[in-house]
Amino acid sequence: MPTLFPFSSSPLTPSHTALLVMDCQPGILAGLPDDETREKLLAHVESAIADVRAKGGTIAHVRVGFTETDWDAIPPANKSFAPLADHHALHHEDPATAVHPRLAPQDGDIVVRKTRYGAMSTTDLDEQLRARGITTLVLSGVSTSGVVLSTTLDAADRDYRLYVLSDGVADRDAEAHDVLIRRILPSRAHVIDTAGLRTLLEAS
Repeated sequence: MPTLFPFSSSPLTPSHTALLVMDCQPGILAGLPDDETREKLLAHVESAIADVRAKGGTIAHVRVGFTETDWDAIPPANKSFAPLADHHALHHEDPATAVHPRLAPQDGDIVVRKTRYGAMSTTDLDEQLRARGITTLVLSGVSTSGVVLSTTLDAADRDYRLYVLSDGVADRDAEAHDVLIRRILPSRAHVIDTAGLRTLLEAS
């Protein structure tokens, strides 16, 4: 799949670049439309992880999971998360909330657990990234209309240089995914595919 939009041709500096692997958990991936969509997403993210690792970049895993205290802290007014609290869904120790085995964290990776959409909203991810000198983020994961959108907006306001992997993100709503990739996210981030990411890394 070709790169969808023009993007900065400047090579990435791996030591200042982090790939965010967000919500790639069995319990979240199960919400995608079909096995083919899940398989393609996992293959693309797996490839991106390998490429970034090979160049010495940082991998940051973001997963959603709740403790009893987290559920209790969610107010009824929260339309998205109150139902999860009511049903005690996505307990942080449930295997369904672990990072998918194909993308499992390795020594030196960042791993954070969140309780809202954005990767930085309820975590110390921003602090950990800045401590490593990270200035560029490459976003992948599920879903495009959830963690990807929220994290893109937040990270843009924090002045990161941003890339979103068009084939490394997915959503249960194909129409919402398409609108976000083609019309919304390009205002905040460079939208490229995994082949484009490899090109930028190889130019470093």
